[in-house]
Amino acid sequence: MSLSAANMILWLSSCQVSILSSFESRLMQLENSIIPVHKQTENLQRLQENVDKTLSCLDHVISYYHVAKDTDKIIREGPAGRLDEYLACIAKIQKAVEYFQDNNPDSPELNTVKARFEKGKELLEVEFRSLLMRYSKPVPPILILDAIGDNEDMEVQEDVTLEHLPEAVLQDIICISAWLVEYGRNQDFMNVYFQVRSSQLDRSIKGLKEHFRKNSATSAIHSPAVQTKRKETPTKKPPKRPGKDDVLDIEIDSYIHCISAFVKLAQSEYTLLTEIIPEHHQKKTFDSLIQEALDNLMLEGDNIISAARRAIMRHDYSAVLTIFPILRHLKQTKPDFDATLQGTAASTKNKLPALITSMETIGAKALEEFADSIKNDPDKEYNMPKDGTVHELTSNAILFLQQLLDFQETAGAMLASQESSSSASSYSSEFSRRLLSTYIYKVLGNLQLNLSNKAKVYEDPALRAVFLHNNYNYILKSLEKSELIQLVAVTHKKVEGSYRELIEQEIQNYQRSWLKVTEHLTERNIPAFQPGTKLKDKERQIIKDKFKGFNDGLEELCKIQQGWAVPDKGQRDAIRQAQKRVVSEAYRAFLQRCANISFTKNPEKYHRYSPEQVEVMIDKLFDTSA
Repeated sequence: MSLSAANMILWLSSCQVSILSSFESRLMQLENSIIPVHKQTENLQRLQENVDKTLSCLDHVISYYHVAKDTDKIIREGPAGRLDEYLACIAKIQKAVEYFQDNNPDSPELNTVKARFEKGKELLEVEFRSLLMRYSKPVPPILILDAIGDNEDMEVQEDVTLEHLPEAVLQDIICISAWLVEYGRNQDFMNVYFQVRSSQLDRSIKGLKEHFRKNSATSAIHSPAVQTKRKETPTKKPPKRPGKDDVLDIEIDSYIHCISAFVKLAQSEYTLLTEIIPEHHQKKTFDSLIQEALDNLMLEGDNIISAARRAIMRHDYSAVLTIFPILRHLKQTKPDFDATLQGTAASTKNKLPALITSMETIGAKALEEFADSIKNDPDKEYNMPKDGTVHELTSNAILFLQQLLDFQETAGAMLASQESSSSASSYSSEFSRRLLSTYIYKVLGNLQLNLSNKAKVYEDPALRAVFLHNNYNYILKSLEKSELIQLVAVTHKKVEGSYRELIEQEIQNYQRSWLKVTEHLTERNIPAFQPGTKLKDKERQIIKDKFKGFNDGLEELCKIQQGWAVPDKGQRDAIRQAQKRVVSEAYRAFLQRCANISFTKNPEKYHRYSPEQVEVMIDKLFDTSA
């Protein structure tokens, strides 16, 4: 490279450096000029923002001083019909309270907004009570019956939901409750809630009870709880005492339905309560809510037990049967009862089990005393049937046992509950069934023993036999027509054969009464003779006495026994037939032996009846209309 070219390059480089240095210097000068302006602008902007913030804060603070005045009208008028607006006002008041507490706790404004807040809270509590009381109504009986599945017109029972409050009202109550829990710092509204709803629950159940009373006079109310599972009645039951039993049936039916209604309504109340009451207060509030209705039901149950106890003291054991359908229903309902009362106090949960235990105890006592009464029923002569028919003690005892068939499990459990053996602590249905079988056999044994003693009142052995025959036959037929025979056979398989033997034995005892008629027809003392032989006076008299004895005995027995009774047509016909056969055969044989004997000039005086006439007379035995 030439020298001049190198110098040119150096010169150009020097010029560029110079230009760049000059540009840098000018930039620095510009920066030094702009930065202070920028900073000043930032400061001005910050000052402006501070002024705006200050003004905003002043406006905000000033608004707190105006809250009391701005919200006065709305607070005074209360939350009815505009809950959202009212709660928004209270929110403003609450913020004012917080502001003055934090910034000016000594200011009179704090007291003003505090008072306004308390007034607002008070009116919310008033509205809570007002809404509950205004819209809480007892559930109509028809709805309750639908809910517990007692509507016979519905082929398929539907799950009925009970609406206790209109939806809009419910949402307002839920909203107020939530606010009172979060901001009110007051649990009084929960007391208001359970008191109002408790009253409605109790009134609903009482309304159902009244519904049964009103309808009892005009219609028969069907109860699935007391409906018998058997398709036919074992024997015809005696007519009820007019009016009294019907009223009692309604009372039983009513109580059973009220128990079911309580469970259903309580479940519904708990569902409603969970939407309104805070979770950690729900069980306690529910416990308080159900107490009045539950206590009334338990009191009514205690009254039933007391009535049963009085009936036992009067030896009116049939009245105790009212306990059986109730007790069965209580035990069937107990699982739902326990589930509904889960989480309540132990004293609440124990009320139903205590009632069940009391009913089982009084029921078992009634069963045992009934068995003893059958054994010890006095032998009153004036109380014995004159015609030897079935004794009232027998029909009552069998009726009582037949009525137990509807409640086999309940009665068996009653007996098992009184067992002190270790096996009773966890008794099975088979164990209780065997106990009931043994019990029925015991009653039948006591009845047989008592009937045997009562029969001694009759002076006539034949009437005694007819009486025992009728009673034993009635017992056997009743056992056979019902499930009693199968139930007794659980522990005593030969009971049927035993009664058949007793019946046959008494028929034979009865037939002995005819020996004083047929004994005159025997060959004993009849003189031996040849046809055409003339009899001596003594011999003629023997034959005359035999005819007379037969005639008098026949007439006497037919006259007496015509007034006796053998209610069972089959037995009556069989006894007549057997007696006709025996007497007729003996009489015909006697007449044949005496046919060629001349023992009197007036044979019609002694030969009063033909064999056919004798049979007709015997056919009129046990027939007062003959």
